[in-house]
Amino acid sequence: MKKIPIGTKSFSRLVEGNYYFVDKTLMIKEFLDRGTDVTLITRPRRFGKTINMSMMAEFFDIIKDSKEIFKGTKIMETPYVAEINQYPTIFISFADAKRDKEIVVSTIRTQIQNQWDKYDFVFENLKGFKKTNYERLMKY
Repeated sequence: MKKIPIGTKSFSRLVEGNYYFVDKTLMIKEFLDRGTDVTLITRPRRFGKTINMSMMAEFFDIIKDSKEIFKGTKIMETPYVAEINQYPTIFISFADAKRDKEIVVSTIRTQIQNQWDKYDFVFENLKGFKKTNYERLMKY
């Protein structure tokens, strides 16, 4: 029997965890069709902002293989399936950045550090000025 995904923030966990969910993968098609430089996604609390952004990150992220996660979804029936796992993707959620200032700053810092570590391999071949800047940032 399928479960109701209360509090689930990860698209992959939603799919793999045998939860009920509404297929919103065509949101990816709408995003790509729009072709804008910046997209602002606003919704009230509990409207699925984090899970939808997680879905997009799973779809685009070059360091993942998400074909199995998206198997049977609407986006896989479109030409946009060619875009799956083709882009370096940074996904930062502020869903847990609540309460006092220290916790908010700590949460944001941790999110940024996690993304930095995720693409650490990119920094291995830096040269010249870029390498100097990278080393300076790593000291902080």
